[in-house]
Amino acid sequence: MGCQAGLAARRRTGNRPQGGRGFSLIELVAVMALIAIVVTTMAFGLSRGLKGTQVRAASRDLAAAMRYTRGQAIVKREERALIIDVDGKSYTAPGKATVELPEDMDISVLAARIEMTDDQAVGIRFFPDGSSTGGRVRLLSSQREWVVNVAWLTGEISLEEARL
Repeated sequence: MGCQAGLAARRRTGNRPQGGRGFSLIELVAVMALIAIVVTTMAFGLSRGLKGTQVRAASRDLAAAMRYTRGQAIVKREERALIIDVDGKSYTAPGKATVELPEDMDISVLAARIEMTDDQAVGIRFFPDGSSTGGRVRLLSSQREWVVNVAWLTGEISLEEARL
């Protein structure tokens, strides 16, 4: 009879120890809140990283367009200009389609006054000997800033990340 009483007691508890009943609702909610905080933090960091990559890629594309314009001036032995539309956030290399920058990106240009075609458009001109009118273009997005420099004497184009 003692053996049957022990078996009956085991059936009632379902082979679980008496103290373990699983997780409480409060424990589950706390774990879910921690997971939500971690996911939100990671998503925010990822979006900042993507915006930083976006401004870096746009800066590299702009520098490549300037190098193309300089190369065309040297090869064709005639002046060529890259036109930057500050208000329209775009630029155009000779013989190429206009490239528009992302909406959340700001652009500013420091160039020779003679190259300002109107209030919005500014040119950086390259000459057949490789020299240029020079200038500096700043691209800013999401606390990241890249600067494309054009040396006036040599026409050399350099790209650097600005420290904010």
